[in-house]
Amino acid sequence: MTIDKLIRRFQGADKQLRLETLLEASKRLPDLPARLQEDRDREAHRITECQTPVFLWLERDGDTLRLAADVPRESPTVRGFVSLLVRELDGQPVAVAAALPADLIHMLGLDEALGMMRTQGLTAIVQRIRRLAGTLVDSP
Repeated sequence: MTIDKLIRRFQGADKQLRLETLLEASKRLPDLPARLQEDRDREAHRITECQTPVFLWLERDGDTLRLAADVPRESPTVRGFVSLLVRELDGQPVAVAAALPADLIHMLGLDEALGMMRTQGLTAIVQRIRRLAGTLVDSP
């Protein structure tokens, strides 16, 4: 599935189905690779604007993006959102992540399904991915 297909799928769903999709996706977030475990608690990888402790790693592998994340199971909606992003972006061209819509949360209808604080945290996740991927696009 692509980001565009994900957006269409969420736009065609009601609020309850959107939340159920996030909860289901939360079960599929891959474990953090062992090589990143030691680096997990560095503030450089934490999304501080999010109340949930979310940690992201973006790396360039040739022309593709490697995206890894760690989000507690106790935060299933945030974990589900991050899981969807990992599923859709990991292994894609770096430029795909750099071009994520800035208003992705609105396009997915999550601003209607979640509270303002959670929406702000998810928006910060999208912004961090866009910014870091943008720097990777320009690097050799």
